[in-house]
Amino acid sequence: MKKIRTFKYINIFYTAAAFFVVLILSSCAGKSDARVIVAGSTSVQPYAEILAEEFALSAPECEIDIQGGGSSAGVAAVVSGAAEIGMSSRDLNESESDLWSVTIARDGLAIIAHPDNPVSDLTPDEVRGIYAASITDWSEVGGNGAKIHVITREEGSGTRSAFEGLVMGDELITPRAIVQDSNGAVRQLVSNDKNSIGFISLGLVDDGVKALNLDGVPPTAENVINGAYELYRPFLLVCADEPAGYARRFIDYIFTPEAQSLMAGEGLIPFSFFSGEYE
Repeated sequence: MKKIRTFKYINIFYTAAAFFVVLILSSCAGKSDARVIVAGSTSVQPYAEILAEEFALSAPECEIDIQGGGSSAGVAAVVSGAAEIGMSSRDLNESESDLWSVTIARDGLAIIAHPDNPVSDLTPDEVRGIYAASITDWSEVGGNGAKIHVITREEGSGTRSAFEGLVMGDELITPRAIVQDSNGAVRQLVSNDKNSIGFISLGLVDDGVKALNLDGVPPTAENVINGAYELYRPFLLVCADEPAGYARRFIDYIFTPEAQSLMAGEGLIPFSFFSGEYE
């Protein structure tokens, strides 16, 4: 299986979050062979929960326990043995490259604003400037005269790591940004604040927020597939070694046509849309 390595990411929050989740997961003693703990990315989590429910129909004797904590914490849980499967919404970094991993889907990253905001299109440079605080007022990007309220994900989040790698480059997200611990929380804040901006999974965009075009390109699954929209990140499942038992059965199920169609219906770009056959 191909191993994936890209974004480098090390900081004190990474360590603290990983330790916290590993500590909690490690307290789960007496796991049976028919119980599989899946931990990590809160972006992958809701989709994994749906897949686990469907998998249970064919394997009712198996309990798939889906837990959050963030991508980095999920990887750490796999390394420690506290979870059989880790969920990551970022590529593995160099220090994690020896782990077994597989991409189950791609997820577009949508830059979102309030539906009443007249701005509907930004350039990547403008997004970077807003998040670095070199652009602080909507009037600087064609909007009304109002201070931009920047909303971001927490350190250790795969969504944030992907955004930093894809958008920020060498720039840092302003420390004045409002930090939220899930895509749902970011979406809720943006839907309640006409002057805010955030970034979330494309599949989570609803009528409460507006996904902004980038250089005139709408953030759609089709545009992610054809390469016109370049803001997307992988959804990975990670194991310490080649998975076996019910962990392997669950992962194999995710690559069935049924599960792939289920993910597509939830707004993801499943593996079958951008790659060959799963092996």
